[in-house]
Amino acid sequence: MAESSSTSGGDFLDKKSGLAKSLSGLPKLTEVLVVDDETMDIKRLRATLHLMFGYDINVREATTLSGAIDEVMKKTPQLILLDDDLKLSADRAHESIPYLRRIGFEGPIVVVSGIATRNRRKDLMEAGAAEVLHKDDVDSVRINEVLPKILSAVGFEPSLKD
Repeated sequence: MAESSSTSGGDFLDKKSGLAKSLSGLPKLTEVLVVDDETMDIKRLRATLHLMFGYDINVREATTLSGAIDEVMKKTPQLILLDDDLKLSADRAHESIPYLRRIGFEGPIVVVSGIATRNRRKDLMEAGAAEVLHKDDVDSVRINEVLPKILSAVGFEPSLKD
């Protein structure tokens, strides 16, 4: 009875504890922008980020590229999670990333794509994405795997620009 098992929730608690330990070494994210035209995807990403970082994190949202540009210009986020295919406009992520860079966003952009083939991933990385995640793989464990890599690659500083 003292051993944990998946039926008792022990495995879940072990994973959650491991997640908390690995997050403790990261700078605290407080400002994230989610760019997606699907409300359910935004809610899922928001819930995942709140699970990982608590409710101190401000998860802003935009449903179009122009909305994302407005949000970045209001207050620069530390991280952008960008949908690969915004249906409400003709913009795809590989076309949107350069616009976000031109207005001065230098932080990591993680593209969330339903089509995460090798070629698509290569195109997105060449356009400036820090990482590409398949929509079906977006959860706290997967985000925790990529965050240290992308944050260190861009020399993440925990301070925010206003």
